[in-house]
Amino acid sequence: MPSAHDITTCPRCGDPVRKTITAKNALELLVNPDPDPTGNTAVYTDRVGRVKSRGLTTERPTPEGSEWLAIPHIATCTNPPAKRSNKGTPSRAQPRPRPRPQIQHPYWKAR
Repeated sequence: MPSAHDITTCPRCGDPVRKTITAKNALELLVNPDPDPTGNTAVYTDRVGRVKSRGLTTERPTPEGSEWLAIPHIATCTNPPAKRSNKGTPSRAQPRPRPRPQIQHPYWKAR
């Protein structure tokens, strides 16, 4: 079960969250601090004391051992980041710029 010492606040909305590191040490994920049986993220504390998380998959659909279920905070944040829009971008990719011409100095000799 989680302890209260690793709870911090969300930088966007100020709600309490837990900072976790994904199981593959890829990135940081904020989860809601309380266990939730409807969550889709398994959270656990490793041997060193780091709070880690992993997404539930079809191969491992339930929490194992000392893991508990949590909901990622981005799903419940009251001030989520703005969604990216594709407005203003062309439908086709822009052509690459031409390379700059090479400047030949007078003291260079052609070989």
